[in-house]
Amino acid sequence: MAMSTVYPKYSTKLENDTVIMEQRLLKKVSNLVLNTTKCTGCGICSEVCPKEAIVLGLVGAVRRGIVKDEAAISVDPAKCSYCGVCTILCPFDALEVRVDGELNLPIKEEDGFPEYDFTAEIDENKCVRCTTCSEACPRDAIVRDIPTYEGEAADGVKRHTALDAETTLVVDKEKCNVCGICSTLCPALDIMRVPFSAEKVCSAGEVIWDNTLCDACQVCTIICPEKAISVERIVKEGSKLAGKVSIDKKTCVICSWCEKICPKEAVTIKKFFDGEIVFNADKCPGGCSTCVDICPCNAIYLPSSVPALQLKKDGIEPNIAVNKDLCILCGACVNACPSEDVITIRRTGINVKGPETDLYKTIAAKLCIPRSSKIRENIVGQVELKRLV
Repeated sequence: MAMSTVYPKYSTKLENDTVIMEQRLLKKVSNLVLNTTKCTGCGICSEVCPKEAIVLGLVGAVRRGIVKDEAAISVDPAKCSYCGVCTILCPFDALEVRVDGELNLPIKEEDGFPEYDFTAEIDENKCVRCTTCSEACPRDAIVRDIPTYEGEAADGVKRHTALDAETTLVVDKEKCNVCGICSTLCPALDIMRVPFSAEKVCSAGEVIWDNTLCDACQVCTIICPEKAISVERIVKEGSKLAGKVSIDKKTCVICSWCEKICPKEAVTIKKFFDGEIVFNADKCPGGCSTCVDICPCNAIYLPSSVPALQLKKDGIEPNIAVNKDLCILCGACVNACPSEDVITIRRTGINVKGPETDLYKTIAAKLCIPRSSKIRENIVGQVELKRLV
């Protein structure tokens, strides 16, 4: 009797924050792995998939945690070709393809495919190591490789080593009577005393200074009863905190928060997409604030200080707004908005580098079709995009 073919086999499994789609052949196993914590529901993977294997779920509900144990997208493991196009074009690095357990991009190896051409750089000469960009970054993509100083952590280095400086301490031996007060107050000072002797009753010796422990606090100069000590600390011109600040490009989504907020204009950002986003505040029903909550760039805001749920109750009309400089045109807000035509995005160009194949050109054309918000569930739990053609 002829045996029926048991391959290929397809499966989908959820492991903590990871969804693993699998195609198992006799001698090869391909996986598409989704990191649900990174996925924003932007829908770009759904738009670019050559096999239409990816569909949007209830983006807003999933991203706000209302729907548990589900991802913002779902993938049909039988339709997926495991080519890697979605991996390359996901702005949030939420997807990866593995073949026999190893990272792999078949589309690049076989046909060639471009990658995003973006810039996220910090000018070492301009950066003063401040904390502004790291505090503002919505994705924790700023890496501050700066020493932790004493007072901030138990194992921190001494604070006076933070800047390149020269410290001098001078003891006037004519005035100093080796009383020892300074050494009791400061760990950088010690007394090298001549042993006391009944033969000649006097106090003699010298003050020993350890410059590695001195932070030029000048307590010794103030407390010295003979005014025999002077301390001076000169910070060298152009001194900066030790270490450096950099951008983790695997985490960065090129939102430009760091570029806009840097007080020294030390950051340069070039985004993935060109185009515009338009908010029609008159059509926004108010009260949900879904777009505000799920925006991966913190670019959307309510200009009123009144909580969104109270806007209508208090007779205040909601006025949803977006800072276009911070928007990356990912489309997550469009996919999550429960009302029609409140948000519209129009991508006019994609910044890429590498071979622009016919497949890429077809995909790029799809990504540049304007689309507007509208939740439509022709299949329960799945959202279709509204394209403005």
